[in-house]
Amino acid sequence: MATDEVRAPLGSVENPIKCKDQDYETLLQECLKAGVLFSDPSFPAEQRSIGLPEQDADPKKAIKWQRPKEISERAVFVEGTTGTTDICQGQLGNCWLLAALSCLTMHPKLFVKVVPPDQSLSEPYAGIFHFTFWQYGEWVEVVVDDRLPVREGRLLFSYSHTRNEFWSALVEKAYAKLIGSYGSLKGGNISEGMEDFTGGIAYTMDVSSRTPRVLWRCLTGALSRGSLLSCFIQAYSYHDIGKVTGNGLIKGHAYAITDTDKVRKASDEILLLRLRNPWGFVEYRGPWSDKGKEWDALDKAEKERIDLKKREDGEFWISAEDFSSLFNIVELCSVSPDSLDEGRPPAPSSTPALQSTWTISEHEGSWVPGSSAGGSRRYNKTFWKNPQFQLILREQDLTEEEDEDEDDDDEDDEVEMTPEEKKRAEKQKQKAKQCTVLVELLQKNRRQRDKVHFLFVAFHVYKVPPELEGMCLGRDFFMANTPVGRSGKYTTQRGVWRKMSLAPGNYIIVGSTYRPNKPGDFFVRIFSKTGNTLGTQDFTCSSGYLPVMATPVSPEDQSRVQKTFDEEAGPDDMLDAKELTKLLNSVLDKDYHLPLETCRQLIFGEDTKGHCRLSRKQAETLLSSLRNLQSIFFQFDMDSSGTMSPFELSAALEAVGMRCDGKIIQLLSERFASGELHMPFQSFVSCFTRLRTLFALYDLETSQEVKDKGINAWITPFLML
Repeated sequence: MATDEVRAPLGSVENPIKCKDQDYETLLQECLKAGVLFSDPSFPAEQRSIGLPEQDADPKKAIKWQRPKEISERAVFVEGTTGTTDICQGQLGNCWLLAALSCLTMHPKLFVKVVPPDQSLSEPYAGIFHFTFWQYGEWVEVVVDDRLPVREGRLLFSYSHTRNEFWSALVEKAYAKLIGSYGSLKGGNISEGMEDFTGGIAYTMDVSSRTPRVLWRCLTGALSRGSLLSCFIQAYSYHDIGKVTGNGLIKGHAYAITDTDKVRKASDEILLLRLRNPWGFVEYRGPWSDKGKEWDALDKAEKERIDLKKREDGEFWISAEDFSSLFNIVELCSVSPDSLDEGRPPAPSSTPALQSTWTISEHEGSWVPGSSAGGSRRYNKTFWKNPQFQLILREQDLTEEEDEDEDDDDEDDEVEMTPEEKKRAEKQKQKAKQCTVLVELLQKNRRQRDKVHFLFVAFHVYKVPPELEGMCLGRDFFMANTPVGRSGKYTTQRGVWRKMSLAPGNYIIVGSTYRPNKPGDFFVRIFSKTGNTLGTQDFTCSSGYLPVMATPVSPEDQSRVQKTFDEEAGPDDMLDAKELTKLLNSVLDKDYHLPLETCRQLIFGEDTKGHCRLSRKQAETLLSSLRNLQSIFFQFDMDSSGTMSPFELSAALEAVGMRCDGKIIQLLSERFASGELHMPFQSFVSCFTRLRTLFALYDLETSQEVKDKGINAWITPFLML
């Protein structure tokens, strides 16, 4: 009996998310059946898709949108095989993206994930192509038509060195559509492109941190393990960016590292690296470059082995010594955390580079101003409000074999160890009892038009004691404890990560921006070698407001209420909303007087049997509560602004016995502060009154289904009314 094929999980390479809900196969068949070429309505052939201001008003230099066959009669999708010279930078500052794409061509198994095979400009052809990119834990399929921006007969942006090949220009267009526009690709870090082409982990290495020989060995190992590598010379001022040095290198410009090798010159061993400039021209002119005389001393067979090509294609060799003295930064992207172990030898050829024993947990979060954007540890009053993620590590993962690999072998077990060796051995012994984890925090969707708006971000990891496990940690915990791990200094890169060895146990990961109230979305992923649990750590809303608020009525307030009732109350001896407003405002500071509508809400918050009037006893209790609320408001209005931020609101509500999670605080701010960041006193009173009523109603709820869902889920829709 035939069985249905099990469909791959949504968001995997085999079953990617459809960008703009466009399905490639469906659109392709529709176009072929109708005999038309695809025109993409979601990324039209218009200026807004370019996203950059017009550079030239001359009509002869106006941008046209043309299909490959209109640009070149010999146009093909791929000419021969794909390679680094297929990618040349056009009139767009996106060398970071094209350098990453150059690196990708060196890894066929990774390349076909981004550029699915069996695409062609020949029959069957319908002017439609598709590509796949990694986006925060999911692979996304992007469909594009093949209309490309052209000026004076030439592609405006990326092109192939042969001018007849168009796959790289179409990849660039698809990525521009994914991000927003071509202009959105202007400026960036190579690591960003590397991660979106592989789903791997990108990181930066300072060239000066290693000797040339150690650096060469490190990069050689990384390439053999399937890592993508690039490099650049740091530009220390805006004017230096793009400046060509005397030896042909460009400052602030991304180069791909495509290979390493070594040759012998006389008795010397020369370590070499092969680099590529995404421009497709302007090459290094120093020793061992295409024009370097050093090659003359090598025999023909050696030059053929190293595949030396002396042509202006942007690709060149450079010695490890010169590389170390000229370049500042190397960026690497590993498809597996195992590749991050620099000292570990490459995996055997029988082991695919993508195989891994690691498991991954992922979660999304948001920094909401005044609610969950608490800022760095410097802001200790709000840091604890940042999203907290619980990480549970259950068992050690380092085996004895792995532990031995990292130790220096000693042929004579009887040789006495030095104090340093003993210290190292003890450190390795402790490490063998720990769990290896890699934590990465990525900012989401920070490219807008032609600018990049990355926030300063970092994360901290805290060990949670047994008595606090499963609880959302408050300010007191973070004031009394230091992190056991962190990503490092706050940085404006898209992603920050750190590989750590932690003992089995419970941990909290806190991701934050440097300053509070900076809005943004983020993505957290954890790699570990043992099972782990990662999830949002928040608390259940709760209320103990009755004992807190039930303060005795002062004799002064009793007299004031009695006098008001004697003078204002009708035959039923009750006060209506207008009369209550007059009473309450007589005891409140002038700047904190309540409007009539707020007083109506206060009345309906009492047990009035549906009448908008209060008895003497109810008025006394309400007046006492209101004085208490005003005192709380003054206490938690830290900056004496006369308003309350969501951070201050959370602390104030907790002081009156109402503990609310981040989502509830956010809703309260939206509901009672009309979306503003700060809430005046009258809104605070309304907020308190609504919460008190809802907590009381939940306590009266008898439905087990409602109780099983919890108060957080129950209370949310009522706050939107």
